[in-house]
Amino acid sequence: MPLSIQKLANRLTFRQLQVFKAVYDLKSYSKAGDLLGLTQPAVSSQVRHLEQALGMPMFEYVGRKLYCTAAGEEMAACVRSVFHELADMQNRLAALEGRVAGDLKLVAVSTAQYVVPYLLRSFLQLNSQVNVSVAVVNRATALQRLNDNSDDLVIMGMVPPDRPLTSLPFLDNELIPIVPAGHPLEQEVVAPQDFLNSQLLTRETGSGSRLALEVYCQQHRLKMEPTMELGSNDAVKHAVLAGLGVAVVPKLSVLSELALGSLQALNITGFPLRRSWCVVYPQARHPTPAMQAFIDYIQQNIAQFERLFRRMGS
Repeated sequence: MPLSIQKLANRLTFRQLQVFKAVYDLKSYSKAGDLLGLTQPAVSSQVRHLEQALGMPMFEYVGRKLYCTAAGEEMAACVRSVFHELADMQNRLAALEGRVAGDLKLVAVSTAQYVVPYLLRSFLQLNSQVNVSVAVVNRATALQRLNDNSDDLVIMGMVPPDRPLTSLPFLDNELIPIVPAGHPLEQEVVAPQDFLNSQLLTRETGSGSRLALEVYCQQHRLKMEPTMELGSNDAVKHAVLAGLGVAVVPKLSVLSELALGSLQALNITGFPLRRSWCVVYPQARHPTPAMQAFIDYIQQNIAQFERLFRRMGS
């Protein structure tokens, strides 16, 4: 017969729930111990006490791999709800005191990773009790995470118009054509097709910077045949530095190399390509206090960001 709620509450502790969540998320007793500062036997003991209180196993080993049982999956849903409610309560208590607190999960597409630190500097000074995490992904993954509603805010460009998303444009993303120093195309004006035919290096399909270049080529009826695809902006930059070809990259990603002269920006009709970075979230999502504070901060400082990044790029 199941325990009454009162008896179950007497036998459960928040520490047990915290340990269970860590083991569930990491699928490892040892990794959960490292995260929580506990030994593996201590983690095992907490899980065992939880299992004894509930009368069912939460985890099981198949070979050397740890799996969650059906009872464990039910427990995981409950634990997520408990900790979510605790976080909401913490945010509401902070709001009563006129403060903003809680977690803020940001996702930045690869081209925006050069911008986000500058956005966060003043924001965190103003909101020191907000805990910010940032994941850097490509555009396709960012769109999937928006669809899954797994994060708070996404910073990206080229927001799809056919999705129910709220977006706040706040800064131009300049994409420029680059070549290594001494390249034959280093001249006053370069024909776009000549540039595209010079061993073009691009990001992978799904990347925002590649999509921007593809749109440019379609609009100008140009032929684009990349000789190599690379998985990050840094990889593209270093491939150009190594003399493997030419590329179109975010200007902010190559400021140092342009200043040193190891890379050269070309004068090509239609460039730089300008796309806006935007703060994006699903329309159905009700912003948390931390989300709203970040959105308000961005909106109130657009002119300041423009001046900052103009100085950096000059």
